[in-house]
Amino acid sequence: MRIDDILHHKGHAELATVAPADSIAKASRLLDEHNVGALVVTDRLGRLVGILSERDIVRGLARDGAEVLHCQVQELMTKDVLTCRREDKVKDVMATITIRRVRHLPVVEGERLVGIVSIGDVLKSRLEETTQEMAVYRDLSIGRV
Repeated sequence: MRIDDILHHKGHAELATVAPADSIAKASRLLDEHNVGALVVTDRLGRLVGILSERDIVRGLARDGAEVLHCQVQELMTKDVLTCRREDKVKDVMATITIRRVRHLPVVEGERLVGIVSIGDVLKSRLEETTQEMAVYRDLSIGRV
């Protein structure tokens, strides 16, 4: 299974993005509005420049208190963003997410942002794949008896 399969299954929902100069307050509202755990940060041309997660905001709150809501996204976002591609294998992306301890990976084609996958998307995909494999093995074992 590939990342493209996950994107296809998720459908063409609007990708939640925020600009680097937007406030953390606005980003927090977008996280809530879209019911997501991270926002992709894009420049005026729609290019990926960072990612802002709930965890980034919580760290800012711990450090600066409520004043963090007036900060710009670019002050808290992760700038060195790990990404994946549509053709990447889900199991490879799962390994990256686990080893690098990230929860969201933007999906890119060249410089173009095409989606985002979360740890939940990847786990769900692997669970479905494993369930299908188990059903095949069970059917094969029943046929051999």
